[in-house]
Amino acid sequence: MTELERAGYAIEPLADAPGTASRRGGIIDVFPAGAERPFRVEFFGDEVESIRELDLVSQRSVSRLEQLHVPPAATSSSEAREAARTLLAEIEANGDQAEVIQEQLELLAEGNRSPFATFFEPLLYTETAASHLARGAMVVFDEPADGANALAVAVEHELRTRAELEGRGLIPTGLPPLRVGPEALRDALSNFQEVDLQRFGSEELGARRLPMAVTPSFAGKLRPLAQQAGAWAKQGRAIAIVSQQALRLAELLDDEGIRAEPRRRLTVAPNAGEIVLTPAALAGGFTLGESLTVISDSEVFGLRKRRRPTRNRASIRADLVSTLEIGDYLVHADHGIARYAGLVRRSVDGVEREYLELQYADRDRLYVPADQLESVSRYVGPTDHPPSLTKLGSQEWARAKRRVKQAVVELAQELLELYAKRELARGHAFGADNAWQMEMEAAFPFVETQDQLDAISEVKADMENTKPMDRLICGDVGYGKTEVAVRAAFKAVMDGKQVAVLVPTTVLAEQHGNTFRERVQGFPVRVEVLSRFRNEHQQREIVGGINSGEVDIAIGTHRLVQKDVAFKDLGLVIIDEEQRFGVSHKERLKQMRSEVDSLVLSATPIPRTLQMSLVGIRDMSTVMTPPEERQPIRTYVLQWDDELLRKAIDREMQRGGQVYFVHNRVHNIERIVTRLQTIVPDARIAVGHGQMPEEQLERVMMEFGAGEHDILVCTTIIESGLDIPNANTIIINDANTLGLAQLYQLRGRVGRSANRAYAYLLYDKDRTMSETAQKRLEAIFEATELGAGFQIALRDLEIRGAGNVLGTEQSGHIAAVGFDMYSKLVAEAVSALKKVVTPDAPAGPEPLPPPPLIDLPLSAHIPESYVPDIHGRLAAYQKIAEITSAEGVAEMQAELADRFGPVPRSVENLLYVALVRSMARRANVESLKTDEQMFHLRIRGGTTLETRSAVEALRLKSVITGPNQVRIDRIGAGTNWMPLVARVLRVMVEAAAK
Repeated sequence: MTELERAGYAIEPLADAPGTASRRGGIIDVFPAGAERPFRVEFFGDEVESIRELDLVSQRSVSRLEQLHVPPAATSSSEAREAARTLLAEIEANGDQAEVIQEQLELLAEGNRSPFATFFEPLLYTETAASHLARGAMVVFDEPADGANALAVAVEHELRTRAELEGRGLIPTGLPPLRVGPEALRDALSNFQEVDLQRFGSEELGARRLPMAVTPSFAGKLRPLAQQAGAWAKQGRAIAIVSQQALRLAELLDDEGIRAEPRRRLTVAPNAGEIVLTPAALAGGFTLGESLTVISDSEVFGLRKRRRPTRNRASIRADLVSTLEIGDYLVHADHGIARYAGLVRRSVDGVEREYLELQYADRDRLYVPADQLESVSRYVGPTDHPPSLTKLGSQEWARAKRRVKQAVVELAQELLELYAKRELARGHAFGADNAWQMEMEAAFPFVETQDQLDAISEVKADMENTKPMDRLICGDVGYGKTEVAVRAAFKAVMDGKQVAVLVPTTVLAEQHGNTFRERVQGFPVRVEVLSRFRNEHQQREIVGGINSGEVDIAIGTHRLVQKDVAFKDLGLVIIDEEQRFGVSHKERLKQMRSEVDSLVLSATPIPRTLQMSLVGIRDMSTVMTPPEERQPIRTYVLQWDDELLRKAIDREMQRGGQVYFVHNRVHNIERIVTRLQTIVPDARIAVGHGQMPEEQLERVMMEFGAGEHDILVCTTIIESGLDIPNANTIIINDANTLGLAQLYQLRGRVGRSANRAYAYLLYDKDRTMSETAQKRLEAIFEATELGAGFQIALRDLEIRGAGNVLGTEQSGHIAAVGFDMYSKLVAEAVSALKKVVTPDAPAGPEPLPPPPLIDLPLSAHIPESYVPDIHGRLAAYQKIAEITSAEGVAEMQAELADRFGPVPRSVENLLYVALVRSMARRANVESLKTDEQMFHLRIRGGTTLETRSAVEALRLKSVITGPNQVRIDRIGAGTNWMPLVARVLRVMVEAAAK
């Protein structure tokens, strides 16, 4: 581990990012710099026993390796130390900050580690690419003149920036250049074979034409593809179709009468006249003369399918384990509100276990076994004020729950009216997918994530049901919610129905219009956008088309819900960011959605929408897998600083990007423009806000999208949906005055490409910031991980107050028990009333009784030496608590052994206790207690005839059945009591299931 640390690896509890490593006993996990996955090295003493590749999500081993190369993650080699000493002799500090750089170089020269090692790497490692090429290697220059010009501009910018920083004393003088110039690079590569690629090369000047051509594109038109492939095959040409949608493509080609032979792998070229199809990814197709044609997804669908690997999916519920800190307020289902005081180990009668220590009123303490985390949830209240702690041993908590239960019945009835209307309403049952549906979906330029596929499947199943769909699709910006909506809309149109797509802003309406048109081009589907960007004549024409049924998909703002718009045959309503619509618009939406299918898209759903989804009134699908190249947005919260803003904007402009500057005050927005023009005089600045004439606003937005402006100074009009991948820096002025979900949405306007994105949240140092505003900025600053939108929505509940969810009259009840417990009570009340409203509905599985109290004479815990990280230990406890079968125990034991090494006896005991608890719960056991002579299995409601008969059929003298319990003779069972208890519980479970 010392060597890894010296090589620049950060030692973390989990090796989940390049340049990190972790150790647990004789196991070392390391994520090598530049690798796609981490690796696990298991030692036996000083010898390496195995090297295994890991799955990043599950942290489980997936394959074995014979050897592993781990390159340095930062400067550490002897050559670097020598280079640091040489560099120290050549530089001269001319300011305080330059002296800091000099001090860090001295650390590196002595062989120590610097926290800023990556800053020095390009200064110490001055080799070029030519230094690593083999003698006689071929060097290919793609458009060498363009490359030389770009390099010259970069070198000039570096020299200018270096001179400025040296003049201000921020860096020492004498630092070497970061890159070589065009001429020096040419000289370094002059000893190698050189090939220049030029798009406009001519044979008269000695250019040679490559013996290949680009395969023509079919842009998603499968019939022309099939016809052309058949014609080429008849001419004797070999054809290889390489597609990540191979199975679907084979079916569609077969429908056109073209037989393509499937091949798992393609190691040799097909025979003449043969068409083969193989599942793989290829950047583009090509043709070699008249003998071979290779066709890729790029030619078939117009764009190459880009695979996005599965990442760790965010939890729907706020993750207690990963964020639990000492001092947090928790709610125990049976004992009430407490303060978390840490994880402690205690020994009682020689039995050692680990507990969550909860502090109650009057300094009382409760110790909750760590493997019973399901009984504990985080407290979220209606205000920022901390809750009152419950008094242990009193009836206070029971009375509070009783009061809230009575109060939520009325609320449950209100929610149930919505549910009943939806259950009783009969809508249109859409038909199964047709060939056009499959063809349109095949043209999607990405390989769908599993989240997307699940959401699409759930939406289609809802649409094919007679009950009107009411589903929320929750997922971060850019994660693929729109594609789910496009496929649902297309399915509706294929069944002869119209679709309304409601969006909050005109800009987003235009963008959705472009997206929908692009996806359904080539099919007989008419898409129109109705917004104030259309003049009166155009609006009349579009409204007429909607009313007559000629418009299939109508996309619009609130203009779409005005009285003159009357769809001829509306089948689906799609609402993007519902929280942006006003009360009157929502009432109109309710009328539109009463008997038609409804789909709501949101990154940060409003509390009421979230509440209805959590208690089962509205269905919910989550899309939480980020695109492959997406990086978290680097976020800064700071005061206005002219120099900092100049650097941020200049950096973005130098890499050819654009900047959003959000200032949500129209009356003085021009003053901001003037100030920015002074800070960055070379920048092209445009202004956009909702009070501008529609034509002018549209023109500004289109020009900014086309790259004609460097900075767009705007209001929060860009909050929803504006997709400009080239804009990767956003600066939000007076960020403390905006809501949390609003900040999250605004920040989501950048980072929509592979480039690193930056967000600067500015606040006024001369104005007092409220505690709520501070919490909002803290939350957005902390929510840097990908897919944090759902967590932001839950945190918004916490900050704004969950009392706003369903009206102020519920605020006191939420304060009394916390939002999580309140939601459970509402869900229970709704579930009970559902049975009254729909008695003929098929009965779902009966809810399990509460987990039983298990008291066994076993030391059952996870030693700190086995899993040192406290959050890792809590996560393991949580997974163990979820075990429901013997197979689950075996799977968990294998996972623990894989991740942490041989499983200690105390952990084996813990797994046994988890299995016993699961079986006891299904057998309706209320408690399993132990005394010196007996194990007492007390049955909730008493033993049944079936239970008594099943236990007595075992014919075991040490097992006794009674009217209320089953007893097992501990002394008679001896040391084999563990399998005996499990055996008795197993037959009790079977009896309870009959």
